[in-house]
Amino acid sequence: AMFNQFSGINAFLYYLNDIFKASGGSLSPDLQAVMIGVANMVFTLLGMLLIDRVGRRTLLLWGSAGMTAALTVGGLALLGVLPNCLLLPSLIVFIMFFAPGSGAVIWVYISEVFPQNVRARGSSIGSSSHWGWNAVIAQVFPVAAAWSAGAPFLFFAAMMAVQFVTVFLYFPETKGVPLEEMEAHMSR
Repeated sequence: AMFNQFSGINAFLYYLNDIFKASGGSLSPDLQAVMIGVANMVFTLLGMLLIDRVGRRTLLLWGSAGMTAALTVGGLALLGVLPNCLLLPSLIVFIMFFAPGSGAVIWVYISEVFPQNVRARGSSIGSSSHWGWNAVIAQVFPVAAAWSAGAPFLFFAAMMAVQFVTVFLYFPETKGVPLEEMEAHMSR
């Protein structure tokens, strides 16, 4: 759940208009924010279709890799290393990988990985962690972005690279594993 917030998703959604104003693009910040919202809806629906076909782990891995690349491009665009016209496409690509990856998978995965006797408590802790980190990041993001517009993007890109490694090494696939068997599966 922590990694979900360390993708930057809610910080971006909360401050989209400010981010787009800072980039100095030719499209209105409101229009760009609407484009992000539409992309989020479309790719969340796609995630709902893919989660049981492709699997949770695969979506998390692809999502992590895609978000790392998109956030790196967005950060470099805000730093002036790349053209600022790449900011909107990089955020759309970010959403394209976030929504069916971390956005959709995290809630299903949290409900599947805990043994039956602690499932409710584990899900509650996961959800609390998610929203707790959301509160922290929502407060820190504007301060960090004021210091350097691109730095938060690069930080979040690094965190998504760490997420990729963590998922690759430690997250088993839960697709098709009955909840009753999950405890034995997770203890391996």
